[in-house]
Amino acid sequence: MSTKQEVESEGSKSDALLNSHIVVFVKELRTEGYAERTLKKKRSVSKAFAAWMRRNGISLHELSESHIAAFVSRLPRKRKARANLERSVLGLLLQFLRRRAEVPKLLQSRDAPPGEELLERYVTYLRKDRALAENSILVYAPFIRDFIRDELSTGSCPSINALDAATIQKFILGHIPDRSSEYKRLLATALRSFFRFLFVCGELSRDLSVAVPTVRKRQRPGVPAFLSPEEIKRVIAATDQSTTTGRRDRAILLLLARLGLRAGEVVTLELNDIHWRSGEILVRGKGGFNESLPLLADVGKALAQYLRVDHRTKSDRRVFHRVYAPPIGLAGPAAVGHIVRHALRQAGVQRRGRGAAHLFRHGLATQMIRKGASLAEISEVLRHHSLNTTAVYAQVSFEALRSVARPWPVLEGER
Repeated sequence: MSTKQEVESEGSKSDALLNSHIVVFVKELRTEGYAERTLKKKRSVSKAFAAWMRRNGISLHELSESHIAAFVSRLPRKRKARANLERSVLGLLLQFLRRRAEVPKLLQSRDAPPGEELLERYVTYLRKDRALAENSILVYAPFIRDFIRDELSTGSCPSINALDAATIQKFILGHIPDRSSEYKRLLATALRSFFRFLFVCGELSRDLSVAVPTVRKRQRPGVPAFLSPEEIKRVIAATDQSTTTGRRDRAILLLLARLGLRAGEVVTLELNDIHWRSGEILVRGKGGFNESLPLLADVGKALAQYLRVDHRTKSDRRVFHRVYAPPIGLAGPAAVGHIVRHALRQAGVQRRGRGAAHLFRHGLATQMIRKGASLAEISEVLRHHSLNTTAVYAQVSFEALRSVARPWPVLEGER
């Protein structure tokens, strides 16, 4: 057999193998709840990619992201929607093939930017040792990546031990012009955290976190924006209980309104966290603290209805999932914020302030203090670790104090 015939034979075998994997790939997507119309599109894209690989002599065992990029780049720029579809489908296919060990796993590039390994260690430290929320990690990491790139990779410091207070302050001064006070505060916080990490893990012989200047956070005057009891009732009542989306959203809104959960705590809630017999719910709070709260009757009823009718997957133990396939857990706190904003629009309630999900949490605290609850009681319900955080709600009843305040005593004749 000639060399050309051998190549063609190998190509046909590889092509047949890929096509057989595509059949299994589509079956797997079907079990995840994708509609047949969607499956037809994904099968079509996968088949077209397999044919393109055959024409270009690309074997299955060498497939990588670069081949997907080359395949998608053949489309004209005006077909952006089609390009996004193909990129998404082929990304799923590549993950599937790697799980089945048909394609080599993604290896770290030898040309990866210097310091990337240090950044990964820092992120692992934040996640495992400091138990930071994923949102906080996503905020801190870009600041530290910039610092590593500017000062350690291409800057004047030949090594970590060469870092000093002057280098740190020069970096900060170069990044804060024309920036908001919040950006400056977060930059300083991230750097302080990074230098503590370097000191703790032994990369630095001294703690340089003290060299990072403190940026004062301006407290907004007054009480945080909140929803009134009437508005909360309207928002919850506006959810459509005849749909999966409505049942899921109602359960989420009740958790926010009745128990004061944060958006991130709703996302991380798992099936094992709901203790039906004891009537409690375990909340995975900030900083890795887990605390039990009472499972109120209306909250438990909404959760039971949603889980009994709409919870479709056994592989993911999280309570709340996407409505559309694949039925994976909500991406993060932003997804809960989107659900709340949609519910507010449906109920015709005007959103006030920042943090849509926190409007319910602030509403709960406001109701409690107006009913005579102490700051310590509110702090316990909201799971604050400092009474200073709760003290802002004391302003809620300030106007009420005017009505009970007695006039200032004065001597006769001074009036």
